Amino acid sequence: MLAIEQIRERLIEYQPKSLQRVVQRHAAVALLLRENSEGTEVLLIQRAEHEKDPWSGDLGFPGGRIEDQDVSPRAAAERETWEEVGLCLSKESYLGQSDDLAGAYLSVRISCFVYQVNNDAQFKLNGEVVDLFWIPLKTLLEPERNRMTNFLYRGSNREHPVVDLSEWSQRPLWGITYRLLDNFLNLFDLSFSHPETF
Repeated sequence: MLAIEQIRERLIEYQPKSLQRVVQRHAAVALLLRENSEGTEVLLIQRAEHEKDPWSGDLGFPGGRIEDQDVSPRAAAERETWEEVGLCLSKESYLGQSDDLAGAYLSVRISCFVYQVNNDAQFKLNGEVVDLFWIPLKTLLEPERNRMTNFLYRGSNREHPVVDLSEWSQRPLWGITYRLLDNFLNLFDLSFSHPETF
């Protein structure tokens, strides 16, 4: 399975694709990785339930909207990570960037920045995040966890691919975070069993 050093080497040479589509908002997230006896793991957070949050209760990465004071999308991802989970990301922990994505239903562009985190990193959740957990990348790719599921989303029935992570959360991995992770995995010729097609 993927080792951090492989990821570092790939991202050093990779030129991320920027989104050409005009969107109303730009957000940035931090894809956090660590390596231990289970192999490489990715950090997922569970967002608090909030009626004004389009990702209310979903699994995701630390991140959020780019604010006027942010000098770059990467700075926004680092600020949001500090605010949401109390983790300060250093220049040394930065591995690179994967491709930007557009929201499937919302007019938003998401930039995704990849970091390595120490195994002894300490977290402090704010009110926007209710839980976090480390998931081995190999677990996300298990075929039995990958399935198509019907959702009622914004008043419409929709079918989406998901990854069942019921040992960690009642919510599956789906939507923009699923797509961001699939984008990242594609850089290493890996993919979920039912990747999004849009």
